[in-house]
Amino acid sequence: MERFDRQSHWQSVYATKAEGEVSWFEEAPEISLALLDEAGLTPGMSVIDIGGGASRLVDALSIDGKFDVSVLDLSAAALDVARARLPGDANVRWFVSDVTAWTPDRAYDLWHDRAAFHFLTDPADQAAYVHVMTQALKEGGMAIIGTFAIDGPAKCSNLPVARYDANSLRTILGDQFQLVATRTHEHVTPWSTGQRFQFSTFGKIA
Repeated sequence: MERFDRQSHWQSVYATKAEGEVSWFEEAPEISLALLDEAGLTPGMSVIDIGGGASRLVDALSIDGKFDVSVLDLSAAALDVARARLPGDANVRWFVSDVTAWTPDRAYDLWHDRAAFHFLTDPADQAAYVHVMTQALKEGGMAIIGTFAIDGPAKCSNLPVARYDANSLRTILGDQFQLVATRTHEHVTPWSTGQRFQFSTFGKIA
């Protein structure tokens, strides 16, 4: 069977749909900013947004150059949308890559993933993601991973997803990560339907 081309899929999505025409659109990334604050993000720290796409989180994080910000996504078109909103002097690093095949060139204080991990339904891809996250985080660094909750949607963007609670996610991450906090969140899509998410924060201990 031919392997699904994730990059082509997401490039097509962002090349054919406006920012507010996708279910995951948020006018303001309030939950992500709150979780980053709770995880200890302070001026001068480095944070990478995994699967950031056209998310407006980068807008908030890059204000006044307080943080060292990077964004990774499969779709160059998505990153172009985000980049176009920012002033020309915004200090942001952009990576067009599949996270499972990415090689970090540095270590970060915080890893943020609002809704990328749940698209990795193959255990090999999940393991590759954890390997990259381990490489990309400093010892003592924090990882925030948001996925559809156990009672959340079974598909998104016509793709199957894996649904989690904090314990099932912790099992996949392994002993090098310790669960710090978890919460559920009801995301409301642009067409006013609810989607149940879970957000869990982990500390890197090894």
